[in-house]
Amino acid sequence: QKYCTVNYLSKQLFVAPITVRRDLTEMESMGLIERSHGGAILPENSSEISIFFRMEKNPKEKERVATKALLHIPFFKTVFIDSSSTALALAERMDLNYKTVITNNLQTAIQLSKKPNISLILLGGTVHFNTNSTTGSWTTRQMDDFSFDLMLSSCASVIDGGAYERSLDGRELKQMAFKKSKKRILLVDHTKFNEQGTYCTAKLKEYDLVITDCKPPEGVDLDGVNIVY
Repeated sequence: QKYCTVNYLSKQLFVAPITVRRDLTEMESMGLIERSHGGAILPENSSEISIFFRMEKNPKEKERVATKALLHIPFFKTVFIDSSSTALALAERMDLNYKTVITNNLQTAIQLSKKPNISLILLGGTVHFNTNSTTGSWTTRQMDDFSFDLMLSSCASVIDGGAYERSLDGRELKQMAFKKSKKRILLVDHTKFNEQGTYCTAKLKEYDLVITDCKPPEGVDLDGVNIVY
């Protein structure tokens, strides 16, 4: 419905209005909603989930994916890291000394800026409130200036053997990074196989390696896919 009042939520959830207000305040801090007089509304880009919420969601699964990925990182000098919380979990554990890192994720840039001896480049563009990342046509055009040894990315969902995004801008940026990278690694925890997405970035078999935390569910097309679980 895009909009809901505190009183309506209180009645539907059988809780006190003060409880609803407290939860809405917390959801607003995560970037999931915007508060309005007497209620809350979904932001325009609500299809993209807040990076702060994603960082807290399924942390054990992300840890397992990151730990497995460390064993399969090829030699590289330049790497593109997308705005996913899973890629951030891996980046924080990698030895990036004397490497060049390009990202569109503000949180990744902040965390990696604390490490010495990294050549860190943050792509410019429109900063989204929810994702805390930059996207848009200008962001995508900047990718023409780079050539990457490695791409580390996740996706919003895995559907019919493909990696999908919820936003067209996010899909276009990742497709450009995919095109400009020599090696591409997709990082997905098992919950991605139950999510929804609209825009296909690439087929799983087009990635050099797909890493997940456990065996994918039955029905996922893994024909020709180089996968570790």
